[in-house]
Amino acid sequence: MKTNELTGAALDWAVNQIEECCDDPSTPFFSTDWAQGGPIIEREEIFLAKSLRGCWNAMAYNEQHTVTAFEDGPTPLIAAMRCYVASKLGDEVDIPEELK
Repeated sequence: MKTNELTGAALDWAVNQIEECCDDPSTPFFSTDWAQGGPIIEREEIFLAKSLRGCWNAMAYNEQHTVTAFEDGPTPLIAAMRCYVASKLGDEVDIPEELK
């Protein structure tokens, strides 16, 4: 599935694959709960900005200050978590069928 199309449980599952924090895929809510997604944004220094189109843009950078991922979404958390997934797993992610 394309990273820029991930939402809900599929997006949270993809983030959890990176974070490796929960065995139960129904537990994490990285894309809707600031208490879970916020620390990732801060730790990874993901830049967020609201676009003129009304959506949110998120950018991740490497140590050389080069953009490594750019994603957007309807909320800051969705944009940031898509960006995080893209920066770590790439533009496409294999999602379990039951989460699609």
